Amino acid sequence: MQLAQDTDLDGYLIAPDPAATRLTRPVQGHDQTGAPVDLSVVEERPLTIFLNAQEIVTAMTIGDYPDYLALGFLRNQGMLTADDEITGVDYDEELDTIVVRTARTTNHEDKLKKKTRTSGCAVGTVFGDMMEGLDDVRLPPTPVRTSWLYALAARINRTPSLYLQAGAIHGTVLCQGDQPLVYMEDVGRHNAVDKIAGWMMANDVTADDKILYTTGRLTSEMVIKTAMMGIPVLASRSGFTAWGVEIAQQVGLTLIGRMRGQRFVCLSGETRLIRDIDPSTVPDEGRKSGRKGART
Repeated sequence: MQLAQDTDLDGYLIAPDPAATRLTRPVQGHDQTGAPVDLSVVEERPLTIFLNAQEIVTAMTIGDYPDYLALGFLRNQGMLTADDEITGVDYDEELDTIVVRTARTTNHEDKLKKKTRTSGCAVGTVFGDMMEGLDDVRLPPTPVRTSWLYALAARINRTPSLYLQAGAIHGTVLCQGDQPLVYMEDVGRHNAVDKIAGWMMANDVTADDKILYTTGRLTSEMVIKTAMMGIPVLASRSGFTAWGVEIAQQVGLTLIGRMRGQRFVCLSGETRLIRDIDPSTVPDEGRKSGRKGART
């Protein structure tokens, strides 16, 4: 965990740690002119997740917070329930495995027979029916102040991160009002949001008043995960897919994308927006001010 030490990190409970030695690796190469260059590149390693005695999946991940990733993945897959008693989470770094143990006996053989490859950049996997459990989900009509959205985007974009150091990575941030709380990164946005879900489950954190911010696309997978976590607002710098928008409207999720400078687009939950700030008073984002990884 990187503890808050300056204004960009104030209030974070967990923030990225770009200096962590296991998350990046220095490599040498040459640029377009043939000149030598030194870069930090993101590590990618397998993590095999077990639920009790059953092997569930092997995920490619940067390797931080394996306990939260495992808990969040299993929770978002519907393999763990909110009232499950977790009796142990055992991580073996040498074997790249983690075992989540519960008081009840579990068997998900039928669910594991049906796999869906998601649109995530690291090829995520969803087991069973992607829409399973969504019929009963109705998110609370939590109001969202546009001043919060602008403040969150500005804070998150200037927070030190692996993305800014090495690129090739996605970030997901759990927020409350205009305060970012937990900032997770990974090679796949699905992993980053699963870490958030695992942290919330491990710490018994309520979701009704939270906002989830992601640097990735607002796909069906991201919308479904957010809805299953009970978070009523999902925002991103990136764009939408049609199915993602349709599901957001179905479950009552406030969906906001293309957040850049003064601009954003809301495609679901518009009535919950409280426009308490004039966009013209917000500093615009020039072409050179956008988030870029691996700057030299």
